[in-house]
This record gives sequence, C-alpha cells and structure tokens, in this order.
Amino acid sequence: MIALRKIVSFFFLFQPLVANTNTWYVATYGSDTNSGSQQNPFQTIEKAVSIVQAGETIYVRGGTFNLTATITIAKSGAEGSLISLFAVPGEIAVLDFSGQALDGNNRGIKLTGSYWHIKGINITGAGDNGMIIEGGNYNIIDNCSFYRNRDSGLQLDNGASYNTIRNCDSYYNADPADYGDADGFAPKLTVGSGNYFYGCRAWKNCDDGWDGYLRGADDVSTTLENCWAFENGSLEDGTDPGTNANGNGFKMGGSDDKTLKHNFTLKKCLAFKNKAKGFDQNNNRGSMILYNCTGHNNLTADYRITQVLADGKVLIVKNCVDLNKTAEIGSFAEQAKNSWMDPFVITSDDFISIDETSAYGPRKVNGELPDIDYMHLASGSDLIDAGVDVGLVFAGALPDLGCFETGISGMHEISYLKEVICYPNPLNERGLLQFSLSSGCRCEISLFDISGKHIKTLTDQVLEAGQQNIFIDFSDMINGLYICRIKLNDIPVFAIKIVKLNY
Repeated sequence: MIALRKIVSFFFLFQPLVANTNTWYVATYGSDTNSGSQQNPFQTIEKAVSIVQAGETIYVRGGTFNLTATITIAKSGAEGSLISLFAVPGEIAVLDFSGQALDGNNRGIKLTGSYWHIKGINITGAGDNGMIIEGGNYNIIDNCSFYRNRDSGLQLDNGASYNTIRNCDSYYNADPADYGDADGFAPKLTVGSGNYFYGCRAWKNCDDGWDGYLRGADDVSTTLENCWAFENGSLEDGTDPGTNANGNGFKMGGSDDKTLKHNFTLKKCLAFKNKAKGFDQNNNRGSMILYNCTGHNNLTADYRITQVLADGKVLIVKNCVDLNKTAEIGSFAEQAKNSWMDPFVITSDDFISIDETSAYGPRKVNGELPDIDYMHLASGSDLIDAGVDVGLVFAGALPDLGCFETGISGMHEISYLKEVICYPNPLNERGLLQFSLSSGCRCEISLFDISGKHIKTLTDQVLEAGQQNIFIDFSDMINGLYICRIKLNDIPVFAIKIVKLNY
C-alpha cells in the first residue's frame, strides 16, 4: 500500500532556467508597435511569439480577441527552459475564431514547437481544431478550454509526443459538414507516443470524448488519468447529430485496416451518458490497461473490449465499476476485482448519488475538477477496500473499486512539493536536498547550468509520500550557479538555484 497523507495543492511556477527573465504582455487594447510591457502591451500573440525566448513568459490580458487567422507557434523552448503563454491570473482570455471559414486548415492555434507551457487560454469558433499540436513535443497545455470549434477541440498529430494536457475542458465541438469527426480530445491519426492527459473533461462533442483512431501511426502509447467523458455523440442542445456521430466516451484506438495498435492506459477515468460506449476498443489491436475506471448509463455498453489483440499485447482490467452491468470484456483479458465479477452484487445503493448534474459544474479556483458526490461509494458498500493494489494512491486497507477513492477529497492526486530546501547553499562538494511529497509518485531531479544545458540527472525513482532527503554530489562540478529541477510524474513543478563554491 502507498501511504496516504493529506493531499495539499501547492502549485509552483517553476523558475526559468536561463538568465533572461523578460516578460511580455498582450491585450485587446494593445498595439504591436508598443514595447510589450505591462503598461504598453502588444495587440497580438503572434508579435509576442516572434520575440519571446526560452525561459520567458507571455501574459495575455483578459478579454475577447476576435481573430480570423491561425496563430502558428513554430519556435521552441528547451528542456528545463520552457516558453510560457499564460492568461493573466484571475482574468479570462478568449481567442474567438468565429470569423474563420469552415476549412481543414483553419485551426485556432497550430503548435509545431516544443517545450511550451500554455495556461488559462480559451479557444472557440475555429474553422477546424481549436488547437492542434502538430509534431510538437514536451508541451504542457494547462487549464485551457476548447469549445464550439468546428472539429476536435484539441488534436495531437504528426508525431506529437510527450505532451501533457491537464485540467482542460473540451465541449460543444461539432463539424457541421457531416458531424462525424469532432472529438473533445484527439490523440489520433499520426500521433506520437507518451502523451498524458490528467484531470480533463470532454462533453457534448458530436463524435467522441477521446478518439485514438490511427491512420499512419502504429504502436504508440497514450495515458489518461482522472479524466471524465460524458454525453458525447450529442450536439450542444442535446439532439443527436445522426449516424456519423459515434458518441463514445473513450475510443481507445482503431484503424482503417483494423490492424494498428494504440496502447491506451486509463486510470480512474469516468464515462457516463455517452451515445454509444463508455470505454470502447473500436478494433484497436494494442494493449489496453484500465485501472479503477467507472462507467454508468452509456447507451450501448459501459465497456466493450472483446476483439483479440496483436501478439504480445495485453488487456488488463482491474478495480473497475459498471453500474449498468453491460460490460463486455474478452476472455483473454487479465481481470481482477471488477464489479461484474464474483462476489460483487452492484446496485445504486452502493453510491452516494447517481445524479450526474454536479459533474458539469465549474472547476475549482486552482483548475482542478469539481468535488462531486456522483458515483462516490456510499458508506457500507462492499466495493470499499475491495480492490487490488495497482499502484494508485488509496486510503484504506485496499483500494476501492471505481474512479473515486473513499477518504480522498477531490480528484487531485498528482503529488506536489512543499518545503524545498538545499542545505548548505552555497555548497562545496556535497549537499542535501530536502522536501516533502504529499503523495507517492515518480520523482526525477535534474541539474542544469545557467544556460539551460542539461548536466546530469541526480535521481529518477518512485518515492513514497513524506519527507525526502536526496543527497547531491557536486564534486565533479566547476564553481557557478546551477538550477536543480524537480519533475513529478513527468511534469516539471519546481526549480531551485544552487551555488557551487570552493571554500
């Protein structure tokens, strides 16, 4: 069992890992002949992008930007020195592309660069995707909304790999030509590997919530954690778009020739009221791993994963819940402690509420999913402490079944740091990095010089919750200023400056 501590949401904007710390501003009332300062902002994001450098930040002031041309972001930051594009905290920045024509080339933002952190930007009305990450790698898309675009809200394509999409919403996206393509999130076609979604919601998209259909890529991997998909296969007004609209919550793959492999991992994901299936194989031949997922009131089936996989691929389904009792799982699956298996007898009485209304509610101030009672296990349910340990955080003797763990408030289970100290600092040869983890996770600590060049990785291991003491050896380093960056579950969350001196 992974020891559980109180999960505290400490968000640190990690410091730039280069000496240049310029900050640029964009506002609806600005001008591109301005200096780009807070007092004299630019008018367009394109202008700011043209001059921003690795480690710098662009802040977008609140307001609605009425746009007709795609914003193309081609330059890149660097490992440990991301370029940030943030809405000003507390302000709502909307990029409205409703003036674009319906056309496959008319995206809202086209991101081909790497090492960007885009946060708090709302994108609507694009003639195709609200945003497409096309070949870009190691980007973070954070607390953004994609809605009423005329294809998928956010698509990843052309080898896009190792991008993190967290706490984002995608909804009311519909392609009016045939209502057959617009998904909430679309890691599909020629997508690359290693993309990770956390805390995202997709609802009332005319096709699927998530679509992993491949055409050109093969044997790629995608991971989703704490994500919700509901009422997909529906238009904004609740009407059915027609037969072209698939309406699955999580479509884990598929291909034209029904041979391609999309290795999909879903942890603590929730699917309800989708037009078709909640969790759908769709002829995917890759590995599919489902841990602690919940399905409810999906019209065709909560789970349908029945077709034999490619050689060497596996289907693992553990600790999952199906209140409708419609799960269709192939006999080749490795299963354990699912609600449709003996000795469980699942009923609505196992849950505090089966009213999904609260799932549509606003996010918390910090961007996390709302706290809800829907599909949380009721006291006395035999699904509590009845699962098998699959490496996720749990509060009791054993994990609960389903996507909500009793005793953990909210959905926030990415571990964050607190009380980060390097002692001594400055140091001569050796020191101690001390910090506290609010829950267990994979922790990678890397060292960079002031130019942003990676020097070495100090540790890369899974740590349990609690106080950490990481010994650091600088005996082979020259005197100077270094940046020690900490990544948790592949997300950079903190950086601390350390000085090496001979004394």
